[in-house]
Amino acid sequence: MTLEAPAQALAGTIARPAPSRTDHPLRIAFLSYRSDPRVGGQGIYLAEAARALAERGHHVEVISGPPYPQLADGIGLVKLPSLDLYAQPHNGHRALRWRHLRSWTDTAEFFGHLSGKFMEPWSFGRRAAKYLRAHPNKYDVVLDNQSIASGLLDIARQGVPVVGVIHHPIRRDLDLALAAEPAWGIRWLKRRWYSFLSMQEHVAPRLSDVIVVSESSGQDVAECLGVSAVNISVIPLGIDQTVFKPQPQITREPLRLLTTASADVPLKGLKYLIEAYAQLLPAWPDLKLVVIGKLREGPTAEMLEDLGLSGRVEFVSDLSQQEVVEQYARATLCVTPSLYEGFGLPAAEAMSCGSPVVVTDGGALPEVVGDAGVVVRKGDPEALASAIGQLLKDPSRRAAMGHAALARAAERFSWPRAAEAYEVVLQRAMSRQC
Repeated sequence: MTLEAPAQALAGTIARPAPSRTDHPLRIAFLSYRSDPRVGGQGIYLAEAARALAERGHHVEVISGPPYPQLADGIGLVKLPSLDLYAQPHNGHRALRWRHLRSWTDTAEFFGHLSGKFMEPWSFGRRAAKYLRAHPNKYDVVLDNQSIASGLLDIARQGVPVVGVIHHPIRRDLDLALAAEPAWGIRWLKRRWYSFLSMQEHVAPRLSDVIVVSESSGQDVAECLGVSAVNISVIPLGIDQTVFKPQPQITREPLRLLTTASADVPLKGLKYLIEAYAQLLPAWPDLKLVVIGKLREGPTAEMLEDLGLSGRVEFVSDLSQQEVVEQYARATLCVTPSLYEGFGLPAAEAMSCGSPVVVTDGGALPEVVGDAGVVVRKGDPEALASAIGQLLKDPSRRAAMGHAALARAAERFSWPRAAEAYEVVLQRAMSRQC
């Protein structure tokens, strides 16, 4: 189905762009309010999407707040410094200087942060709009990576076409965080931190072109953010399959589970995998659980202590891409226990490495793995334990799953194909300005 095909309301089909090549290179401003790949999957997405577009001959310049991205050669970077309050040892509470008071953006970012709000998307949007206003006619089109900031509307009023990339509506994160938190005071603080959602829910419906990463996230963007389905294009993420690939020189261990999760983010569902792991240990006392992520003081550390697992679960972090690939190659099974994913990048990366995967039915995960993995109910440790236990007993099935995962990843998760589809959306946005 092409971009111009009609898409029906929430339950209908979201438009899929058809491949096309532009007649001339586009000058693309790729916006991202924080972009270091070590702070989340969106930094990985930004670097890979920018590289794929540049490889098709386009002039791509990333405009980013800190922490800054790691980009391929030939891709420009415009740094828009923020106050970077979360990176400071005192959490930014003593960061204000007299010069900041000369800038409404700096002043509002500081005092908003002081009052418990997450201000970076809003302040980045203002800085990006100011930068583009100072550099008229430098770019043909703007591609925004999930800031959904009010500054995008200012940019559009300047006459620059804007395409928004929305991985999933952050309203889902807030709902899950509130559901997991019994203390009313902490619930109030979480609502305060997520107050930027009102801005995003105002801006998103006013974007004429929105790219989502899965059919599932598209339905949620339409429902939660009020974006018309006719303005949504589904373009699955790609995987760099020159990096994420099988490692025949590495032998898979027979009793090693691997997951990627932020320890105390309820959306990632790590607690359910830990509970499943505890259930599996009596039958599989040598079973290992490795988490790519950091363990901090909080509910997960307390849970491990209560279950007597503090010394059993291994947390690893700050890995290079190749080290992550090696983790996938060593794993018996790669597990994604999330309650919700707009796409599920770790599952797709594991599949590209030929690893057998177990995922939940949270969000787009069934869409990502298809028939090549095992899907269980989200939030159900018994279902996770049962699926994992059956696969631990069946190495031939695991091997078949790995082959199927590799074939599906090669077919579905192609950055060159995604870049072609992006071109269609970018051209359509530009045609609206003509």
